Amino acid sequence: MSNAVSALQGVTYEGYVTVTEMGLRGMITLRGDLSSAKLKKAVKAVSGVDVPGVNSCVLKGDQAVAWMSPDELLLMCPHDRADTAVEKLSTALKGQHFLAANVSDARAVFQVQGQAAREVIAKLAPVDMSPDAFPAGHFRRTRLAQTPAAFYMPDAQTVELICFRSVAGYVFDLLSRAATLGAEVEYF
Repeated sequence: MSNAVSALQGVTYEGYVTVTEMGLRGMITLRGDLSSAKLKKAVKAVSGVDVPGVNSCVLKGDQAVAWMSPDELLLMCPHDRADTAVEKLSTALKGQHFLAANVSDARAVFQVQGQAAREVIAKLAPVDMSPDAFPAGHFRRTRLAQTPAAFYMPDAQTVELICFRSVAGYVFDLLSRAATLGAEVEYF
């Protein structure tokens, strides 16, 4: 069996914010009826986190659950626990219409951290990143310079961004260029 490695093996860029590839993270796509009590109970049992509201991400320690669409959640956990989590979800939701898939190895995760983290994302995504429009805990699926991405803010100075692993190098370059010293806009 080969060892799993992250897309860019933890590369970091220091500009007016810090951009870091976060390494391996477990990610599970869960599709189903989000209003189902059985699904809500299964998500809570596996992650310790309640099903979030629309456009939200709920975090608890190394676990998170993000709302992706009216019938889809993204569960995040340590990479080595993703397969077990899928098995537990499959057992708990047996007899109900659902899909639980481990998508961990198809994704890359970046962290943009610093006082101007919002600005770096605002340069690349068609999203109002002002604190009132995008508070901590908010989750958004969008594009980053025409590349599919999703992101949330665990706190006021940190953005965690998820993209396909196949475009990780490109996304890192985008984020790094947007964070280059001297390119500050000082919008927020």
